[in-house]
Amino acid sequence: MGAALSRKPGIKGILSLLIYSILFILPSHSVAKEFQNTGFPYVQNFTKLAYQAGNQNWSVTQGPDGVMYYGNSKGLLAYDGNHWQLYPMPHNLTVRSVASDNKGRIYTGAFGEIGYWGYNSEGRFLYTSLTDLVPPEFALKDEVWKIYADGDRVLFQSFASIFIYEQGRIEVVRAQSPFLFLLKAGDRFFVEVISKGLYELKGRKLEQVAPAGVPGATGVLSVLPFREGQYVVGTNRNGLFIYDGRTLKPWQNQANQFLAEHQLNNGVRLQNGLFAYGTILKGVVVVDTAGNMVQKINKTSGLQNNTVLSLYSDQAQNLWLGLDNGIDHVEVDSPLYFYFDKSGKFGTVYASIIHDNKIYLGTNQGLFYSEWFPNGVSLFQNLDFRMIAGSQGQVWDLSLLDGQLLCGHNDGTFRVAGDKLVRISDAKGGWVIGKLLSNPDYLLQGTYNGLVLYKKDEAGNWALWHRVEGFSGPSRYVEQDNNGSIWVSHAYKGLFRLTLTGDLRKVRESSSFGRTSGLPSDYKINISRLFNRILFSSEAGFYVFDEVSNRFTPYQELNRKLGSFATSNRILKAGKGSYWFINHGKVALVSFGSGGNLSINTNQFSILDGRMVQQYENISQIRASDYLISIDDGFVVYSTDTRQQQLKLPPVLIRRVENTTESATLLSDNSSGSTSPELPFDQNDIRIAYALPLYQQANVRFQYFMEGYSSQWSAWGSAALKEFSNLPHGDYAFKVRARVNDNLLTEAATYRFTVLPPWYATTWAYLAYAVLAVLLALLLRKLYYLKLQRDKARIQHKLEQEKQEHLKREALLHEQKLVKLRNEQLRTELSGKSRELASTALNIVYKNELLQNIRVEMNKLEDAEGKKLPAAKLKKIQRILDEGMGEQQDWNRFENSFDEVHENYFRKLKEDYPDLTPNDLKLSAYLRMNMSSKEIASLLNITVRSVELRRYRLRKKLNMEHDKNLVEFFMEL
Repeated sequence: MGAALSRKPGIKGILSLLIYSILFILPSHSVAKEFQNTGFPYVQNFTKLAYQAGNQNWSVTQGPDGVMYYGNSKGLLAYDGNHWQLYPMPHNLTVRSVASDNKGRIYTGAFGEIGYWGYNSEGRFLYTSLTDLVPPEFALKDEVWKIYADGDRVLFQSFASIFIYEQGRIEVVRAQSPFLFLLKAGDRFFVEVISKGLYELKGRKLEQVAPAGVPGATGVLSVLPFREGQYVVGTNRNGLFIYDGRTLKPWQNQANQFLAEHQLNNGVRLQNGLFAYGTILKGVVVVDTAGNMVQKINKTSGLQNNTVLSLYSDQAQNLWLGLDNGIDHVEVDSPLYFYFDKSGKFGTVYASIIHDNKIYLGTNQGLFYSEWFPNGVSLFQNLDFRMIAGSQGQVWDLSLLDGQLLCGHNDGTFRVAGDKLVRISDAKGGWVIGKLLSNPDYLLQGTYNGLVLYKKDEAGNWALWHRVEGFSGPSRYVEQDNNGSIWVSHAYKGLFRLTLTGDLRKVRESSSFGRTSGLPSDYKINISRLFNRILFSSEAGFYVFDEVSNRFTPYQELNRKLGSFATSNRILKAGKGSYWFINHGKVALVSFGSGGNLSINTNQFSILDGRMVQQYENISQIRASDYLISIDDGFVVYSTDTRQQQLKLPPVLIRRVENTTESATLLSDNSSGSTSPELPFDQNDIRIAYALPLYQQANVRFQYFMEGYSSQWSAWGSAALKEFSNLPHGDYAFKVRARVNDNLLTEAATYRFTVLPPWYATTWAYLAYAVLAVLLALLLRKLYYLKLQRDKARIQHKLEQEKQEHLKREALLHEQKLVKLRNEQLRTELSGKSRELASTALNIVYKNELLQNIRVEMNKLEDAEGKKLPAAKLKKIQRILDEGMGEQQDWNRFENSFDEVHENYFRKLKEDYPDLTPNDLKLSAYLRMNMSSKEIASLLNITVRSVELRRYRLRKKLNMEHDKNLVEFFMEL
C-alpha cells in the first residue's frame, strides 16, 4: 500500500505513550527457567564517570576511521580507543540516533533536529543542520529515532515521518498512522505502521508486507537477514518470526520465550550466522541459525545494566551496547570465554579440571563442582557450583591419574568420587603429584614437609604407601629426570637432587645447588619439563644441568627464541608439540615445529595478564581443542577451534590538537584538515592527543616524532598524549605510529602546523631591517667620508708635527753630537789638566826635593881648606831656598789647576766644612789626588810625621768615623 506524501497524521497525543510502552513497559511476570550462570565473552565496561556524559546511550555507530559514536542524552559522544569527547547538539538536545556514511559524515537525529557532523578544512569537527531543508508543511516536531546511510541518500525516521536526504534536498514519506521504527535488513528497509501492519519502503513508497492482525507484524523492533531470501523478524513480546518474502511464520526455538519475557528491543547480525538481540530486562542473548541460545550476557555476566537501548556490531565483529546507564563492549570474536564469580561464592581459583561430566574448581575456600555437559551445543552452559562436603580449606592441586581424580589439599590428599571426598593421605599440603618415570606404578607427591609415595590398593585405588625418609623440606615443584634422580625446588634454599634407595623409602644421597653451581640465584628456581627434558626457570631465563660438569648453564638457544617469555616461571603441557609458558601471570601458547622453529601466541591471551594466581597458575585440557584456565575469581575456557579474524590494524588517528599556552584552545579535532594552522610565536605551547581505534584487548604502544624539532623517534610508550612547550618558530610535522602486541606496526599519522616567527623575525621586519640597513650603510658611508676627511687633516697635521719633531730630533742629535764632541773635548782637556795638575804637583815636589837636596848639600859645603862654610855666609842662600820651597805662586797655580779639574772642589769643601784652614785645604787637595805622605810632606815642606799629624787633625775636623778612609772620603766628595 502506498503512502501519501502530504498527509500529516496527529501523533502528539500518543508519542510519549508509544515510547514508554515500547521501550520500558515490563512484560508479564511469568517465570521461566533461567540460566543461573553462563560463560560469556569478555565485557569491557565504560561508566558514566569514564566518558563524562549522560547515562543513556540511544544509538551506536562507527565512522570509517574506526572512531565509535554514541547518541547520548548529553549530545554526540565519540570514543577513539583512548579518549572520550562529547559534542553537544544545538540547544543541548539528546541525540536519539546516529549513523555514518562512507564520506566521514556522522548524521545525528534529535527532537526537531537532523543534521551531520564533519571536519572542515582546518580539521574542526562541526555540526551542520539539515532541518531547514525539510519542507515547511512537514516540519520536524518530534524525535528522530533511526538514521541509515544508504549509498548517496540518508534516511531519517521519526514517529511521524521518514525524511530522505539526497542531492541537497529532503523528501518526506508519511503514512496513515505513526511509524514504529524503520529497520534495515541488507539492502531492504522495513517499518511498522502502528495499527496498520508491517511495510517495506521501496524508493519513496511504502508497500505492505503483512497487515496488523498477522502474528509478527506488530511490535517489530528488529529485521535481520537470515537465509537467502529470508529474514528474521524480532518483535518486542512475541519472539522471532521468519519472513520468506510472502508470509510471516513463527520461528520456534530456545530464544523465543526468553525474548518475549524480557522484551526484545533491538538486534544485529554477527559473523558465522549468529544473531545478537538486546532486551529491556535481561541484557543480550546470542542465537545461532538453529535457534539455540549460545550466549547470554547480562548484569550477572558483567554488563553494567540489563536495559540495552542500542546494539551495534563494529568492523571487528564485536558488540557495542548502548545501555540505559553506560556503554559496554563485548568481544564476541574471541576464543576466550569467561566465568566470573561475581558474588564471591567460591573465592580464588588455584586449580580446575573437568572429569566425569563435572567441572571441579579448587579454591582457597575448598573444592567446588558443577555439572558439565561436554556434548552440549556450545561452551556456554548452566553452571551451579556447590562445595563438596568436607573440602573446606585451601586446595592446591587437582590431578587426573589413571582415571582417578586426586585433590591435593592443605589438610592432606583426597580421591574425588563425584561429589564425595575420600582421604588417602594426611600429609599436609599436597602441592604437586605425578607418576614416577622410573616406575609408573607409583605416584610421587611434593608436600609441605617432604615427599610422599602412593601406590594402588587391592581395589585399584591410589592409596598412601609411605613418606620418604631423609628429606623434610617444602617441595613445591618435583620432577624425576631420566637418570632416576628426583629434583625438588625449595622455596628459599635453591634446588635439591635426591637419589632414593632401591626400595624407594629413604634418601640415599642429597645434593644442593645454588649460585655456586652456576644458577643465577639461590631462590625462586622452578622446575618444568619440556619434551622429556627438565628445565630450571629463573628470572635470568631457563637453565639446564650438565651431568659431566655438575653445573648449570643457560639454555641460550631456547631463551633467545622465547624473548620475554624466557623468564617464565612455569611450563605446562598443551597439545601435541605445544606448551603453555606462563611468565608471572602472562600467558603464551608456544608451538614447536620442525627444525627448531617455534611460534609464540600471546595476542589472544593479553586479556589474562595479571588475572592468574601467580606461582599457582593452572591450565588443564578439557577437550581436544579446549582448555580450562584458572583465574583469580573464576575460569576461562580457551577454544582453539574458534576462528578469529586476522587482526586488522586501523590507522593511528590524531584526534585533538590544542594550544595550551594560556588555556586549552582547540586547534583541530583530527589531522584531516587541508590547511596547516599557524600559531603566533607567543602562543607556541601545543598538546596533541592521538589514538588507535582498536577496541580488542591488546598491548598498544605509541611512538612519535616531531619533524623540525626532534632528531629521532621517541621511545615506545603507552601515553596517548604529548605536549610541547616554547617551540621555536618554523614548520613542524608531528608523526605518530602504533605497535600492537610488540609485532604489528601501523603507518604513521601526520599533523602539520607552523609556529609564526616573532614580530622582529617577520618578513616585514626583515624588510624594515633591510631599509634600516641601507640607511645605516649610507649614514656609515657619510660618517666614514667625514672621518676620512678628519683623518686626512689629522694625518697631515700629524705629518707636519712629525716633520717638525723630526727636525727637532735632527737638531737635537746635532746638538747632542756637538755636546758629545764638546764633552769629549772637555774630557780631553780635563785629562790634560789632570796630567798638568799631576805634572805641576810632581814638579813642585821635584823642585822642593831638589831645593831640599841643595840645602843639604849646601850645609856640607867647605872652603878651600876643608872647613864648613859659616852659617852667615849661607843664610842668604838658605832664605832663597826657603822662599823657593814655600812659594805662594806654586800653590796658587796648583789650586787653579785643581779647580779646573775638580770643579769648585775647594768652594764645596769650604761650604761644608768652614773650619778648615788653608793648610787643611791643601792637605785635602793632595789627598784627593791620592798622593803619598812623603809627597805631601815635600809639597808642604814639612816632615812626614807632620803630615800624619795633620791628617789626624783633619779627620777630627771632618768628623769622620774611625774606619772610614780619608782618601776615599775626598775621592767621593
